[in-house]
Amino acid sequence: MVHTSSSGRAASIAVLDSDVDAFLTRDNSHVTTLTATVLLVGFATLVATGARHWRIPAPSLLVVGGVLMGLLPWIPDVRVSPDVISVAVLPPLLYASAEEIPWRELRRVWRPVTVLAFGLVLVSAAAVGAVAAAITPLPGTMAFVLGAILASTDPVAVTALGRRLSLPPRIQVLVQAESLFNDATSLVLFKVAVTTAVAASAVSLPAAGGQFLVLGGGGALVGAAVAGAAALIRRRTEDPVLETVIALVTPYAGYVLAEDLHASGVTSVVIAGVLLGSTGHTLTSGSVRLQVQAVYGTVVFLLESVVFALIGLQLPTLVRALGLSRHDWLPGVLAVAGTVIAVRLLGVLPLSVVMQRRRGDGPVSWRVPAVVSWAGTRGVMPLAAALSVPLATDAGEALPHRSLILVLTTGVVAFTLVLQGFTLAPVVRWSGIALEPEHTAREEARARAALAEAGLGCLEEMEQLEAAPAIVIDQLRRGLLARLDQADADQGEAASAVSAADYRELRRTVIAAESAELARLYADNHIGDMTRRRLQRALDLEEAGLGE
Repeated sequence: MVHTSSSGRAASIAVLDSDVDAFLTRDNSHVTTLTATVLLVGFATLVATGARHWRIPAPSLLVVGGVLMGLLPWIPDVRVSPDVISVAVLPPLLYASAEEIPWRELRRVWRPVTVLAFGLVLVSAAAVGAVAAAITPLPGTMAFVLGAILASTDPVAVTALGRRLSLPPRIQVLVQAESLFNDATSLVLFKVAVTTAVAASAVSLPAAGGQFLVLGGGGALVGAAVAGAAALIRRRTEDPVLETVIALVTPYAGYVLAEDLHASGVTSVVIAGVLLGSTGHTLTSGSVRLQVQAVYGTVVFLLESVVFALIGLQLPTLVRALGLSRHDWLPGVLAVAGTVIAVRLLGVLPLSVVMQRRRGDGPVSWRVPAVVSWAGTRGVMPLAAALSVPLATDAGEALPHRSLILVLTTGVVAFTLVLQGFTLAPVVRWSGIALEPEHTAREEARARAALAEAGLGCLEEMEQLEAAPAIVIDQLRRGLLARLDQADADQGEAASAVSAADYRELRRTVIAAESAELARLYADNHIGDMTRRRLQRALDLEEAGLGE
């Protein structure tokens, strides 16, 4: 992931732009590629673990740690290959973010998501482009490229920051869905802007609309096809290893196939993730789900940790290579970042007022729009877009100020991750919209009681049919009654007289009945997606503990 060389650091734009797949190093560096990669992974893992221990947002701390590490004189200059971000890192992170979005909640917020994913992206791109053209050396065409790069919020950053907050399901889905679906709009803008800058010719509105349909619509079709194929295979296998491989390959397959067909790989991965995330619990057994979740969780943790550390780590490298002092680039970063935040605030607040009045919610509340506005961080997606800006125009000349775009993009991403990342939790607490622990505890308790009742009903049927030994039924009944009474059940006395095989078989039958009841509660809107996932995991753990 990290490339180093023993050649001296070249502090010029030409050298920085000449090799998009290499990382620059300093003269005193003798760090090999493998060693640098291992050190980076170790550093990122250590910082992310510390963030969890201290209960602070890991992306923000990783960016700060990366910047500080990049300033050390003995650290080699680091530069990220475009393929590392867009092909190796982005698909699984997008897929993991999309899987967390429940389809039921997504249907409830599609209107504001549509407005934010289209209207706000267009306004943000125009505002950032205008500000960049006014206060930086960027010409108008390249300023528009920068605006398109920074126009959309980042799903990886938003999901990583939002996991630790107890937001209401509707707000959590709104923020995550917007960050996932606004990428299609920003990608079209980016392609239009790059085409204009490289070919020195304008792109017509119909052509831009056609590009959007090809990118977004084509990506959605590919994603749906990949999800269907993955579901078909997963229904026909009980091999945990094969299931894990399918889960890891699915996002890459969706991304690569869509890109090869000149559609949006990002949209493809998002659609596949949403579809499989809503149906995945019905495709496999509990033990398989637990293994897949464990492996995928590890992969996501490592990739998130490394990519956010790289964002901070490469900023000093880009600034040094550009040959500018902080007085030359820092005002541009602050102005563009301020524009990004201000446009989002000014765009979300009116939309929220209109929607609250249409729903008849009474007095207009500022709490929800404040949180939604402040959750609009930038992250991995803008970085991947900036790295993919071509090196030269169609005439063969070097694309002007490409390196400055990289510096401004990385600086704005780092700024928003640090500022909004560290302050998002206080904003949520200040707004008062966070769910109290008692709320989720009560919902979970009600659902657990309903599951136990479903299990008892299943046992009654089994007893009437004499389908299992009475002693096994009694043992399971005591456990379920104890769950209802919230008391400890002593099953040890009868355990020695019970056939282990009979017990495991009947317990799996009861767990299946409880899983069916859990699905019914969710389908009938009696519980939320978070409660469903938590209880499904508890049932999966119990089933996995039964062994073979």
